[in-house]
Amino acid sequence: MTNEAESAGVRGFFKRLRAKLNQGPAWLTTDITELLPGRKIDAEILDELETRLITADVGVEASARILGELRRRVARKELNDVDALLEALQESMAQILEPVEQALVIDPAIKPFVILVIGINGAGKTTTIGKLAHRLLAEGRSVMLAAGDTFRAAAREQLEVWAERNNVPLVAQQPGAEPAAVIFDALNAARARNIDVLIADTAGRLHTQTHLMDELKKVKRVLARLDATAPHEVLLVLDGTIGQNAVAQAEEFNKGLGVTGLVITKLDGTAKGGVVLAIAQRLKIPIRFIGVGEQSEDFGVFNASEFVSALLKSEPRDAAA
Repeated sequence: MTNEAESAGVRGFFKRLRAKLNQGPAWLTTDITELLPGRKIDAEILDELETRLITADVGVEASARILGELRRRVARKELNDVDALLEALQESMAQILEPVEQALVIDPAIKPFVILVIGINGAGKTTTIGKLAHRLLAEGRSVMLAAGDTFRAAAREQLEVWAERNNVPLVAQQPGAEPAAVIFDALNAARARNIDVLIADTAGRLHTQTHLMDELKKVKRVLARLDATAPHEVLLVLDGTIGQNAVAQAEEFNKGLGVTGLVITKLDGTAKGGVVLAIAQRLKIPIRFIGVGEQSEDFGVFNASEFVSALLKSEPRDAAA
């Protein structure tokens, strides 16, 4: 993909993000401007802002950090009007998100580079795999898929649709087969065909189901028999609409499996998006991608500044760049 085409793609995704994230009146900034004209920014205004942050799934920890910084700046008389307050709010949010703005890097020296995709049913794992495969193909990489979800009805068929759509090979076995065996076979096949990236689907499971989490650990152990460094990315897919439950899920999956990257889906429509800040503040796990719809174009690399701008319906700080 050329730099010019890539830049155009990034700009296009930001437009879709801005249009789809936080639809309707902005949950955070609506009415704030009406509260402030002719009025000094005081404790009541900041308390109202904190309440909105918490109710928008930003979480207690991230909200406390944001408001602590805003209160310090008010005390230093740096924020005298609504524009200054909202700019400071944008900066504080971006400071939380910038450390987790880390794109997925495929090491060309590792072949195949193995991505293990995990998460609960309904989070959007299969769709994420299809979109990620599409993206990697556009970058000029060869891709193979592994149907490691052998339990859910139609899981293999859904992955087959994406494999056909992207014209990539799929390794699968019969329903009820051992997931670790399927993914082990897929790694062997990817090696034999000199594939760049192997993306392995897994059965959706609740983070509280210990025996199912143990199965994922088994997949990791079995992969390590062929490649001690595999999987090279453990990508957790989280549903952005479930609020603080997403934070709990991420904590448990990370504890059990060592999550190396996150994909946060379904941030279009009614999703407030605040949970992204809660996750970043609590877990510090890199956010690789976000999804704001069903199309391949609705899947993009996470950018902290653009995300906050879309959330607040403001212009990104580097908009002029």
